Amino acid sequence: MITDEIPHYSVMRQVVMDALLPGPGKTYVDGTLGAGGHTESILSASSPDGKVIAFELDPQAIQIATERLKSFSDRLKIIHDSYSSMSSYLDQNKPVDGILLDLGVSSMQIDNPERGFSFQKEGPLDMRFNPDQSISAYQIINQYPEEELARILFVYGEERKSRQIAARICSIRKNKPIQTTTELAAIIADAMKQPRQKIHPATKSFQAIRIAVNGELDAIEKVLPMAVSYLKPGGRLAIISFHSLEDRIIKHFFQFESRNCICPPNQPICTCNHTASIKIITQHPQIANSAEIDTNIRSRSAKLRVAEKIGEIR
Repeated sequence: MITDEIPHYSVMRQVVMDALLPGPGKTYVDGTLGAGGHTESILSASSPDGKVIAFELDPQAIQIATERLKSFSDRLKIIHDSYSSMSSYLDQNKPVDGILLDLGVSSMQIDNPERGFSFQKEGPLDMRFNPDQSISAYQIINQYPEEELARILFVYGEERKSRQIAARICSIRKNKPIQTTTELAAIIADAMKQPRQKIHPATKSFQAIRIAVNGELDAIEKVLPMAVSYLKPGGRLAIISFHSLEDRIIKHFFQFESRNCICPPNQPICTCNHTASIKIITQHPQIANSAEIDTNIRSRSAKLRVAEKIGEIR
């Protein structure tokens, strides 16, 4: 189902523009096109000849963004693939001026019950960013061994009751497959046996399953060194994350790559031969202001980290 209304809100839109510094004649990569809000801002600010190469796994999002950005079609290239595959499409001899990654699931995916991302609306157990991929939430919930299911919930959702939840899921699925999001959410709530709280008991588990379905953390770890390698000296890498696991990976990578020595602190002589490739622009992550959070409640968990490629600018 394609929504008739084009989603128009992008998290921390102006803050991202201030970080990337788009301008005429420059080329940018938007690793997560979505509905095209950030890309639209970059193309507008880089007029008349700035370009964007955008990656997107979701064909519905591509259809929406293509229509939204049709006036920029001569300066925009959309690639139906993961940002973690950018090395297959970018030219190392033509580095770019900035790269943006807006991680996680989009509002239009969550709000569409048919995609199966939300426990608040009944839909199929899907959760795939790319509907063409083989593994969906259905396979994970109904086919994965109990130990692996518990591991996914604990590692990707930081869910302390992962074993109880996995055991309950496996007990239920012995009789019949678990089919819908609301069915799964009820099973998780029953397994946790907690009094009603502000946060739904299935929140962490649904996050974990979605991350596992789409290989999100592996993709982040793969893309970070790749992104830095495709930046011009002085080019910026801006990343918006929405939960602690993502932010932790980004933070540690930025810290590691901004150091000239990675030897143990008690080692008297440097032997690592490591050279810093970036400098950190945001010593602490930037967050959405109260006005934006009032407009878009999902922006409250957003964190923006920015780094700049080190090297001689020619």
